[in-house]
Formats: sequence, structure tokens, C-alpha cells
Amino acid sequence: MSDQKHQARMDRLKASVDRRIAEAQEEKGLLIVFTGAGKGKTTAALGMAIRCLGHGMNVAVVQFIKGAIDTAEERILKSYSKQVVFLRMGEGYTWETQDRERDTQVAQTAWSEVEKFLQDPSFGMVILDELNIAIHHEYVSLQQVLAALAQRSPMLHVVITGRGAKPELIEAADLVSEMKMIKHPFRKGIKAQKGVEF
Repeated sequence: MSDQKHQARMDRLKASVDRRIAEAQEEKGLLIVFTGAGKGKTTAALGMAIRCLGHGMNVAVVQFIKGAIDTAEERILKSYSKQVVFLRMGEGYTWETQDRERDTQVAQTAWSEVEKFLQDPSFGMVILDELNIAIHHEYVSLQQVLAALAQRSPMLHVVITGRGAKPELIEAADLVSEMKMIKHPFRKGIKAQKGVEF
């Protein structure tokens, strides 16, 4: 492609992007879903938390499934204690706990905390880590989640992670990204690494 053709293509692209930016005038709290079997859903959500902190916003993180695992991201986010509430409210992965009744009770306790955050206008973002798993196992009902999300503070961004997002949640969301696994070191017998997995 000649430089002249490339320049003409970039001019058309710029005009199109500029037009869409000018037309996008609505401002509202977004519902964001990170789903799929690939790694990076929680990492993407917590990256958004860091972005919010940079803007001086308050963030709440509620982890539904992850239990006793100490993570570096929890430690670093908790160091922003004036801006961040980080609640690790699960008791471990479902294949470890193997107690549906207890897992349901724990998830419902976590959901009670979430409902408070969703109504609190002092928060700019609420991250519901692995909520899709809790919904999948019916620890928390999809209907109660959708109803609470519809009634949240108007400018509150909510990020939901976990594989297997329900179609109704995807329909309600403003932004959905699916992580797809292509390769993973665990499949080759490589254990979790600091800075990558935890």
C-alpha cells in the first residue's frame, strides 16, 4: 500500500472515530462482565480498580469463591484503605469446599454486603469477583442479582467476573469480554507463579 493510500485510509478512520466520539454524550454507570474459560478475568477487573483509584474513586471488591488464598493484589489494594474495601468472602473453590449448603450461606452473606455497596453513592466501582460461579451453582439467584443491579446508584460501575456468565446477565451488560484459553502453563505441569497467578 502506498503512503498516499495509507494516509487516505487513516483520514477516513479518524473522521469516523471523531464522529462516534462526538455522538457519545450519555454518561452512566456501566455494567461490565468478564467471562470465559481463559485466564485474566479477575486481573482485568482489578486493573479497572487501579484505574478508578487513579481518578480518586472509591472501590469495593467482593470475592465470592476465593477463600484462604492470600494474593498480592489484595495486599496492594488494601494499602489504599481510604479508597478500597476488599472483602474475600468465599471459603475456597467449590471442588474444595464440597458443601453446597455452607457455600450458599457464605455466598448469601457476601451478597448482603454487595447490596449495601450497590446503594452507596460514595463508591465509583464495585467488583463482584467470581459472582458468575455463585450464580451458576445457584448460591445467589440470577433474579436477585439482576434486580439489585437495576436499582443500583446511577453512576456506579459494576464489574462481574467468572466463567459461564448467564445470557440474561450478558444482555443486561454494557460491556462484555470473553477470555479464551489458548495455552496455559498448568496444562504442562507448571505450578502457579508469583506475580502471574497470585
